[in-house]
Amino acid sequence: MVQFTLPQSPEIILNIPGKDSLKAREKAMDQLIELMDAGKLPTDLPNGFGPQQFIEVKEQPHPPSPEEDAVTEAVQILSNLAKLKLKVQESRTEALQVRAKIDILFSEEPISEADITSLNEGFKVLKTYAQSNLRYRDARAKAESARTVLDQALSVGEYEAPMKKKKPE
Repeated sequence: MVQFTLPQSPEIILNIPGKDSLKAREKAMDQLIELMDAGKLPTDLPNGFGPQQFIEVKEQPHPPSPEEDAVTEAVQILSNLAKLKLKVQESRTEALQVRAKIDILFSEEPISEADITSLNEGFKVLKTYAQSNLRYRDARAKAESARTVLDQALSVGEYEAPMKKKKPE
């Protein structure tokens, strides 16, 4: 079934069996003439009207339900958590090595310029790791509720078809 409308009267919908084709547009034209003859067309078409001027009405997709939006958001949250976890894991070892070197700043031992240069480079790694770790902890807290949303969306409990019991032989 194809639906056509007029640019001058979009409230008029003409339903025609089949697909959008020249034949379907001619049938729509016949319906349009019937509407005009019956006085049911709210718009005058003073310049005439041809089948090629019909506009095909396409069915609009249904907007996502709140539950679908919640699932989409939950997946995004979990995806973000996965990326953050990987980032934290990748920088953890190096960051802990830098952290161990910081203690030298608080000791009475002498420190070399090379140690300071190494520390300054390490501070960037340490900062990145610490910030990623904080974001990961925050994301993990949010991801708990996201996991619950997904679990609820994935559960089929009440919609499962009853299993057929085997009859004893």
